[in-house]
Amino acid sequence: MVLDENSIFTMKKTLARRAAKVETWLSICLEKREIPERLKASMLYSLQAGGKRIRPVLCLVCASLCGMNEDNVLPFAGSIEMIHTYSLIHDDLPAMDDDDLRRGKPSNHKAFDEATAILAGDALLTDAFGLACTTNTDLTFLLSALKELSFAAGSSGMVGGQELDMLFTGKKNLSLDDIKVMQSMKTGALIRASCVCGALLAGAKSEIIDSISSYGSALGAAFQIADDILDITSDTVTLGKPAGSDEKSDKNTYPSIIGVKNSRQEAQEYAMIAKDALSKFTGNDAEFLISLADYVVQRAS
Repeated sequence: MVLDENSIFTMKKTLARRAAKVETWLSICLEKREIPERLKASMLYSLQAGGKRIRPVLCLVCASLCGMNEDNVLPFAGSIEMIHTYSLIHDDLPAMDDDDLRRGKPSNHKAFDEATAILAGDALLTDAFGLACTTNTDLTFLLSALKELSFAAGSSGMVGGQELDMLFTGKKNLSLDDIKVMQSMKTGALIRASCVCGALLAGAKSEIIDSISSYGSALGAAFQIADDILDITSDTVTLGKPAGSDEKSDKNTYPSIIGVKNSRQEAQEYAMIAKDALSKFTGNDAEFLISLADYVVQRAS
């Protein structure tokens, strides 16, 4: 479904309101910490560089959907953004994707240096789990969410997906299934975990968690396919990062294998799967998540 202007406005307004809470938390999360000045500056440079904050907002909304006050989840949601930010810093490094621009600014290793960028990423990842532990919820719920997040960020999730992405670069005759597996790990795992962790922190029942997990998995797939398409169809100024970098780097993506038109159809089908997973839910939170599924496939950046 194509969202009309009113639906997009309402969804973006809700996204911005919740993202503002995350921004406030991120602005103070490193206060009162004895961190070397240059390292702290590097961490904050990327952490406060903007972005839609979709992952932490998903955590907040899914917790609220399951009956928990979203403000209590802020430390965990913000920690998810710290982990996402670390991954961006490391992905941009010369040994990885070798990108000089991120969110319209020089990449961290360009603004500082490679060693500091590596350490800033390491620090954000490590500190994230300590700060997540300050979340105000039942300790059993918190432990389950921490386990979910660590697996999504680790070797069977985001890190493993990045390894596959590098192994697949320049490789011929890859199947679409290969790309699906890689993207479900590199991008999808953290998006899915953002949703699931919100539900876990709220103590949701297993059948509710299963539905939210299905939503998150499909949303993550739709999001990454849309990213692949935008790399071809958009421009550097709009994206805030180098457009056309996938083709330049000989990356294997949905469009490189099945073309842009078929990729759009795949993204729309995943958006539909995501929305169907929430069919049993009602209320403003459910409406936001459903609108977000449509929005991620028709966004311009």
